[in-house]
Amino acid sequence: MCEWHKNIQRLVEEIDLCIRNKNDEALTLSLLAGRFGYSEYHFSRKFKEISGMQLRDYLRYRKLAFALKQLRDTDDGILEIAMDHGFSSHEAFSRAFREAYGITPSEYRRKPVPVVLRTIIKPFDCYLMEFGGREMEKKTGDIKTYFITIPAHKFLHIKNYESVGYWDFWQKQSLIPGQDCETICGLLDSIKGKLDDAGEHTADSGSGQIMAFINEPEGRICSWGIPLAECYGVRLPLDYDGAIPSQMLLIDVPEGEYLVFEHGPFDFETENSLVEARIENAMKTFDYASTEYCLDLTPGRIFYFYHDCKRFWKYIRPVRKV
Repeated sequence: MCEWHKNIQRLVEEIDLCIRNKNDEALTLSLLAGRFGYSEYHFSRKFKEISGMQLRDYLRYRKLAFALKQLRDTDDGILEIAMDHGFSSHEAFSRAFREAYGITPSEYRRKPVPVVLRTIIKPFDCYLMEFGGREMEKKTGDIKTYFITIPAHKFLHIKNYESVGYWDFWQKQSLIPGQDCETICGLLDSIKGKLDDAGEHTADSGSGQIMAFINEPEGRICSWGIPLAECYGVRLPLDYDGAIPSQMLLIDVPEGEYLVFEHGPFDFETENSLVEARIENAMKTFDYASTEYCLDLTPGRIFYFYHDCKRFWKYIRPVRKV
């Protein structure tokens, strides 16, 4: 089963690449199944078993997600966008777009609103499948530490006062209507202007989405003794004035000083747990006394957490001068 999860992970990444390159001819079931040496029937059945949806439906929704961003971010004509993503006509594209998002392409272009995009599925996830190099001994690189000033910005997010970690966070959020992982990630993916969005530099449709922890009295007491509310969201410019999804919160984050613990790119499958252990140890043993700063535990300060194995793993902790 693990091998199949890897195959499907490679497939969805290839699908995104083909859509981005407007190579619609490569996105047929026969060609995709042939790439992995399986019959169309067997390949389609395994995709549905692992992803929970038919491959043809996944392809349509991913094409529509890319089309929406092109509609949002460019002045390209609607017919051109439709043709770019394999739709035979303006009418066919408008019909599919409306069925997916409840709004026509022309209406969306006039007034972009957050909608739930079909984000790229991640069937091979070390957090959910308990992979990540727990038995590996190879060196994973050094942890860089440096101080930065982060300008004032906004943080759009959902929040949980009881969760502990990524997996537990989404388990608890899934019990709240409209706050499950697929819905929230899809809404955040549709929002333009995310400060951390890597854009075309990543195939991950979740680009710009991050975990965070806010020091709040109602939060769960963490290992260093302060109450933290776990959050998931995106950083936005201070002048952001777009629509806010009803199930999310938007707060102003003032300019502040932070200490960054950063590890460079690493192999998701074999090194994840090692990198996590190294960065946790670096934070635990950091000598604040040798600097003019200390960890800022003031209520309201935010801790940011970035996990992108192709670029970096970063913890960004609020500090203040002593």
